[in-house]
Amino acid sequence: MSTVFEKLLSGEWPCAKVYEDDLVFAFMDAGQVNAGHVIVATKAPRETLLDCTEDEAAALMRAARRIAIAVQAAFAPEGITVLQANKAAGFQTVPHLHLHVLPRFAGDGVELTWPRKEPGLERLRELAAKLRL
Repeated sequence: MSTVFEKLLSGEWPCAKVYEDDLVFAFMDAGQVNAGHVIVATKAPRETLLDCTEDEAAALMRAARRIAIAVQAAFAPEGITVLQANKAAGFQTVPHLHLHVLPRFAGDGVELTWPRKEPGLERLRELAAKLRL
């Protein structure tokens, strides 16, 4: 079953495209949180960041940067949030790898909060040891 993004990319469903290259495409989010809200998605049907290639991940961020610069110039937001979510527990709502370039303004109603935990330096070092590449 194809995702909404695959339908947009194929032209089956219409969209307001902003950018496209060999690996990614970008379009205006139909649910504009603020004017200039853009989604950047992989062309290949990757579900999460964990499923894509390094080239696809790099292409997503390159496109996001270019779009953020254009959003800043066109809409003069007070800030820009770049958001990428994976799996339902991570707030992903469409099972196709994408990120949001979201222009932000003070008092725009968008919130991103989580309970901050401070486990201490020794625990942080234990956690880091599990992740060293």
